[in-house]
Amino acid sequence: MSVNPKLVRSAGAAAATAVAATLVLSACSSSSDEGSITGEGSTAQQKAMELFSDVLTDDGSVNLDYTGSGSGDGIKKFIAGDVDFAGSDSPLKDDEITKAKERCGGNDAWHIPLVAGPVAVAYNLDGVDKLTLDASTLAKIFDSKITEWNDPAIAALNPGVDLPSTKIIPVHRSDSSGTTDNFTKYLNAAAPKDWPYEHSKEWTGHGGSAAAKSTGVGDTVKKTSGSIAYVEWGFATENNLGVSQIDFGAGPTALTAETAGKALDTAKFVTPGSKDLVVDTDALYKMKEPGAYPLVLTTYEIVCSTGYDDDQVSESLKSAFTTILDKGQDGLAEAGYVPLPDAFKQTLRGTIDAL
Repeated sequence: MSVNPKLVRSAGAAAATAVAATLVLSACSSSSDEGSITGEGSTAQQKAMELFSDVLTDDGSVNLDYTGSGSGDGIKKFIAGDVDFAGSDSPLKDDEITKAKERCGGNDAWHIPLVAGPVAVAYNLDGVDKLTLDASTLAKIFDSKITEWNDPAIAALNPGVDLPSTKIIPVHRSDSSGTTDNFTKYLNAAAPKDWPYEHSKEWTGHGGSAAAKSTGVGDTVKKTSGSIAYVEWGFATENNLGVSQIDFGAGPTALTAETAGKALDTAKFVTPGSKDLVVDTDALYKMKEPGAYPLVLTTYEIVCSTGYDDDQVSESLKSAFTTILDKGQDGLAEAGYVPLPDAFKQTLRGTIDAL
């Protein structure tokens, strides 16, 4: 049987091309593994993570793959070893600390508050462009004890504002949420008589409407006249919602990057001097500093202090988080977050360098 030499050459070229492609893919895969980190969790920090991912790509250092699935899911994935870090709006609970230590080979998991975003009280109320609320009225609204917008308690905070008799529709998160946990921590700290429930990632108030994740909350308020919700600032502005001023005890304070940054600049940590940086939210949420907006959600990257199966993971986390501190703060305010103050960044750097 005769063989066509052109077919032989073609087959040989195809085989060579296939081998070359395999080598390229292998090389890319190896490089990607060494310079990649995976995270999952908090939707509150998802927009920031998208911004950070672009910064890291432009920097050419580490590839960041983050999935916003909610704090609860992120912690579960981290404990299971499915991702390198968890994004969470709240610190680990005692049982989660124990499980995380097992995942980290007997070493502690650390909280790094890499993203800070104000929680906006967003509303949709025709004809009302400026609104002021306080902790007491918020607690009563979200517990369905104040049910109409022209209630005397709201009117007292808004002299001269024509408030309609529209029914109030409070919207809360339906899924396990660190944003819910922090908002109810604020109500606990600032209005304990009006909010008698323990703070929790699961909603414990009465009545209202529920929506999944921050995107669902923002979309629900946008579509529902008379509604009000607690949601990250970026999701409020994205949906062109009204954002209430809040009287924290020193007069009405508008939410801006400057007022939120002023509150964050004085934030303290639960264990001063520790590398595990859990913010003292109880002190933060009781703050009455004029011109400060302390309803700030500090979201954590939960990492193993050491003990990853691959030592390269710690180096990649260190590299990525350092770049985020140095080059990732620009554009955060436009995305609804607070650029980290210098002193706050310096504290974080000490933990990141120790990974």
